[in-house]
Amino acid sequence: MPFLVLFVFLCLAHTFLLYKFAGHERSKIINRNEIRDKRKKLICELVEGDFYVPMKEKELALFMQVEAEERQELKDLLKELLEEGKLQVSKRGKYSKGDGAAAGLEGTFISNPRGFGFVEIEGREQDLFIPEENINGAFHKDKVRVALLKEQHGKRQEAQITAILSHGLTQVVGTFDRAGGFGFVIPDNDKITSDIFVPGERSKGAVTGHKVVVELTDYGDNKHKPEGKVIEILGHVNDPGVDILSIAKGFDLPIEFSEKMLNQASRVAKPVSAMDMEGRKDLRKVRMVTIDGEDAKDLDDAVSLSKEGDKYFLGVHIADVANYVQENSALDHEALNRGTSVYLVDRVIPMLPHTLSNGICSLNMGEDRLALSCLMTLNQKGEVMDYEIAETVICVDRRMSYTDVNKILEQDADALKKFEELTPMFFLMKELADLIRTKRKKRGSIDFDFPESKITLDENGRPVSIKPYERNAATKIIEDFMLVANETVAQHYYWMEVPFVYRTHDYPDPEKILKLGTFINNFGYYVKVKSGDNEIHPKEIQKLLGKIEGTKEEALISRLTLRSMKRAKYGVDCTGHFGLACQFYCHFTSPIRRYPDLQIHRIIKEQLRGRMGEERMAHYHEILPEITKHASETERRADEAERETEKLKKVQFMERKIGEIYEGVISGITAWGIYVELANTVEGMIHVSRLVGDYYYYNEEAYEMTGRDTGRSFKLGQKIRIMVDGVDYLQKSIEFVWAPEEDQV
Repeated sequence: MPFLVLFVFLCLAHTFLLYKFAGHERSKIINRNEIRDKRKKLICELVEGDFYVPMKEKELALFMQVEAEERQELKDLLKELLEEGKLQVSKRGKYSKGDGAAAGLEGTFISNPRGFGFVEIEGREQDLFIPEENINGAFHKDKVRVALLKEQHGKRQEAQITAILSHGLTQVVGTFDRAGGFGFVIPDNDKITSDIFVPGERSKGAVTGHKVVVELTDYGDNKHKPEGKVIEILGHVNDPGVDILSIAKGFDLPIEFSEKMLNQASRVAKPVSAMDMEGRKDLRKVRMVTIDGEDAKDLDDAVSLSKEGDKYFLGVHIADVANYVQENSALDHEALNRGTSVYLVDRVIPMLPHTLSNGICSLNMGEDRLALSCLMTLNQKGEVMDYEIAETVICVDRRMSYTDVNKILEQDADALKKFEELTPMFFLMKELADLIRTKRKKRGSIDFDFPESKITLDENGRPVSIKPYERNAATKIIEDFMLVANETVAQHYYWMEVPFVYRTHDYPDPEKILKLGTFINNFGYYVKVKSGDNEIHPKEIQKLLGKIEGTKEEALISRLTLRSMKRAKYGVDCTGHFGLACQFYCHFTSPIRRYPDLQIHRIIKEQLRGRMGEERMAHYHEILPEITKHASETERRADEAERETEKLKKVQFMERKIGEIYEGVISGITAWGIYVELANTVEGMIHVSRLVGDYYYYNEEAYEMTGRDTGRSFKLGQKIRIMVDGVDYLQKSIEFVWAPEEDQV
């Protein structure tokens, strides 16, 4: 420390009751906490002084004459003051006055394979960046307390972890590697950056190549690896299905149902009796159908439609799952825990046992079933003029597939003949669905039509084909009918002023919209935002998508627009759905596979039966906030697990295509390379070091990579030809290289 600074501090020393003096008061102060509080106050007074220059912990200790045996206490006090936001620390470890912003900041640590990490804090829009040197022993998914640093990492505020409050991960899935009398588990999750040591006596007989679940017994530190014990052997890494099972276990997805659950499901899954039908609207003579994929087994929605004059009478009939899964039963607790069914590439992990989901709760053809029905009357503009929500009993006339209905609408002769009696209803459905969709489009509903992946596996679980799963006219009909039913139910219960579960989608972040607007101006497009708050109406997004349709920049702008959107979630407040451009929306139509729908059905049934008194209202007000939060979390977990299984199968598929050349579209650009998506939905990356002979600059604002010498540039949405160069099973990634010049277009 410069001599002048020391001189100034020494001159001002008499204004401070220094740390050491506080210690001399020990005999006068009985309460140890009083001593700590006094010392913390003295530290704050010191750093808040006008002539204070930020110092490191060692410098503070020397200046305040802290004795060697009290250095640990000083360290603890500085840590507490950081947590309280009264101090902040720089990357170089120098302490200065805090602004209080970090006081009480707690969140979840998300590790990154490259050593650094992030902390997600509920209610905070942007997560915090944690440099590697400030992780302080935190493990992936730990609940931590943080202190803000002065620095920024890009647009993210930097912070350091000051305390580990609890461990979020107790089990890890990985590949066992035996080494003599002990072993290691190499985690499947690359966010867990260290192998896990397993003593020989805790390996459960696992051998090299086994996929295992290991329970963590010690989380390690800077000098020691985490330790654990094998609690389950899933099978050998090459056994069919073990790869997907490992991913499911890695996301802590509950797979099997306990004997208790299965027995309870069997007890309640009784055939519909006359007593069950009492008080219900009998719709068994109303012609209705289910329309699903060919391999669907849980059929939870049926539709009916007729027309008189200029009025359409649409019925959306949903399985009454709440009749069989009673609140607070073992089945209910299990369904709440699961939150949603999970659709992996080779299997479905259901929310409810098959006895219910594929049995009594499935609207099987020709069988009496209990339902909740939304019976709507619509006009020629696709507007709902009247409706009734009722407990019903139904009997489906025909199980239809999307493929068969689409063939009918395309005038396929065989399909028209096979389903002759039902054909007029399907054309009427197409007519009404078009009206509903036109109405929704007029108000600004956004429809991103990016194809999903359809992956076909052989009997050993190996992928044999990957192609886009395209929506057809039949899938759109069901989507339109379910959407209008969900809106109708949400609006009804909003005005009833009862506690409810809504599906909400917030307005995009204004900064992202401004960035999008700036970018599309380069192509001659613009979006209008509300002056003052930088908010945008969904109709502006829809108009933009309409303008770019069929243009060479369509893929580019569509992707950037989608990335500017927020994620939809469940909540108790009806804040609207931006993407659908509607004020009222909920999920009513899939109680077999989504817990929020099941919860909504319970509320509807209580209200219909006149039981929604003050006590029940208070009950729902109490439980729904936590239920909606949990449902949003389990939905996100399911989405991530589904994506991981798809990525794995795409890696397995493309491994056999190494050396082959494809045309693709640039789907992403980062400082480390460009991502390219092929026509079959597979995405891979060309690392910046593998781009054609030049040094490339990444322009974040323009989403562009440009060569320094050649001037060659790569932009989002640009078509290029690539060669498959390799795959990485750990990262579940595919490596591309620029195709040879003779193979370029």
